Amino acid sequence: MPPEFSRPTRFAPSPTGYLHLGSLRTALFNYLLAKRTGGQFLLRIEDTDQKRTVSDAESRLLDDLRWAGLQWDEGPEVGGPYGPYRQSERTQLYQEHASKLLETGHAYRCFCTPERLNDLAQQRAQLGLPTDYDRTCAHIPKEEAEDRAAKGEQHVVRLLVPEKYPAFFDLVYGMVGKGAKPSTRKVDDAYDDPILLKSDGLPTYHLANVVDDHHMKITHVIRGIEWLPSTPRHVAMYQAFGWEPPAFAHVGLLVDEDGNKLSKRNMDIDVASYRKNGYLPEAVNNFVALLGWSHRNRSDVMSPQELIERFTIKFTRGNTTVTEGKLQFLQHQHSLRRLTPGDPVFDKVVDDLVSMIDSGKPVTCSQDILDRGLRDYVAKVLRSDTKNYTTPLEFLRNHEYFFADFTPSMSALEPDQELLQRVFESCFAPEEWNVTGLHECIADAINMILEARLKEDPEQEKVPVEKAVKKDVYKHLRLALADGKAGPGIADMMEVLGRDACLKRMMDYVSLNSQ
Repeated sequence: MPPEFSRPTRFAPSPTGYLHLGSLRTALFNYLLAKRTGGQFLLRIEDTDQKRTVSDAESRLLDDLRWAGLQWDEGPEVGGPYGPYRQSERTQLYQEHASKLLETGHAYRCFCTPERLNDLAQQRAQLGLPTDYDRTCAHIPKEEAEDRAAKGEQHVVRLLVPEKYPAFFDLVYGMVGKGAKPSTRKVDDAYDDPILLKSDGLPTYHLANVVDDHHMKITHVIRGIEWLPSTPRHVAMYQAFGWEPPAFAHVGLLVDEDGNKLSKRNMDIDVASYRKNGYLPEAVNNFVALLGWSHRNRSDVMSPQELIERFTIKFTRGNTTVTEGKLQFLQHQHSLRRLTPGDPVFDKVVDDLVSMIDSGKPVTCSQDILDRGLRDYVAKVLRSDTKNYTTPLEFLRNHEYFFADFTPSMSALEPDQELLQRVFESCFAPEEWNVTGLHECIADAINMILEARLKEDPEQEKVPVEKAVKKDVYKHLRLALADGKAGPGIADMMEVLGRDACLKRMMDYVSLNSQ
C-alpha cells in the first residue's frame, strides 16, 4: 500500500489477562499499517469489565509492548488529543451517546430482571427457539420509560437493531452480510438487540468500541476473526449515529499443528515468557508478522524497519498454523545479525548467560573458570560460536563443556595410538596460544601423520588419505575437548579453553584410549 494517506490505527486490549501471541499480532499489524502510511498508532485500554480485570495486567501490557518495540503515539502515559485512553475514564461520553440513540429511536430502555431473562432463555431453548430477547420493553412508551428510569428503576439500554443487518466490506473476506439472514425474527419474537449500557451505567464493548473509534478518528481496524460476527452490529450502530465506519480487516485464528486453537500448552504463552527466555524482540515480531500475512520479500527474515517498508493489508483467509521451528529459525537468524561485540544485544546476552551460570542452572561452573573472570570468559565463548546461538538456555546446555569440570568420557572405537601421540605432541606446541598458531600446529600434525601413512604404502592416492587423516585428527580433538559435541571450530575452542585445560583434557583422553 503506497503511503498517500495516513491510516490512524489502534490496539485496544482488555486488561483481563496478559499479552499473548494473538494479541501481539493484532497490535503489530495495526502498528505496521500506521507506520507504513505515516499514521498514528493509538493504544486504548478497554477496562469496562471491572470484575475480570487483572490487577497488574495493564502495567505488564505496557512493558511488553515497549519491549516489542511497539511504542504507541497516543495512549496511556503518553497522552494525546483524544484522551483519556482508558474506557473506565470515558463513561460520561458513552452515556451521552446512548442518550442520543434513545432520542432518535435507535435504542430503548429494558427493565427486564435477570431472572426474567434467564427464564425466557430457558423456555425458548426447550422449545428449540432462538434465545434472543423478545423486545418486551421496546413497546414501553418513551415517556413511561424515562419516568421509570428517573425514579431509579434498574435497567439497561439496548440497541434496536434493523430488521436486517447492513452488509459491509471486509479487507480480507470481501463483502460480508450480502443476503444475510434477518437480524430479527418476528415469527419467533426473537430479536438480536445487544445491550449498550449495563445497569451500572457502564458501556458494553459494542458501544464503547464504536464511540471511541469514531471520536479517535480511527480509519482502519485490524482484529481477530472472532470479532467478525459482531461487526454487523457495529456497522448498524455507525449508521444509527450517522457516522462513516472504519475499514475492517479480520485475521484468522492461530492454531497448532493439529488445528487446535492455541493454548498455554502449545505456544500461546504470554509475551513476557519470550522475553524472559532470551528471545530477541525483533525475532518475535518477525515470527508474529508471518502468521497470516502474505509478503513478496525474497526472505522471511526481516528487521523491524523492513517489516514497516514491506507491509500491506494482504492477509490469508482462514486459520494460521503456528510452528515453533519457525521461531527458532528466526531467532537464530536475528541473533547472527546482532551478536557482534559492541552491539547492545551482545552485551545483554552475555549478562543473561552470566546470570544463569550464577544461578547454577543449567550448568555448574568450575572454580577455574570463576577464577579467570566469568564475564570475560563468557564473552569469549559467545564470540567463538555465535553461529550456534539461539537462546541463553539452549546455548549453555549445548556448551556445558566450556564451563563445567570436564573429563572426557567418549573413547574412539579403534584408537590409533600413534596418531594420538602425534596429535598430542604437535597440537599443543605453539608458543602463542591463539587461533592462528593453533591452526598451524594442527596442520603440522596432519602433515606428519599423512607423510607417515604414505610412506607405509606409497601406492595410496594422497587426496583420500589426506581427507581421512584430517577427519581422524579433528575427531580425536573434538572427542578429547568436548566429548564430540558440536561447537566452534577446534582452534577457536582451544583458544578459549586455554592451554592448561586443553592439555589436561588431551592427557585424560589418551589415558582413556590406552586402557
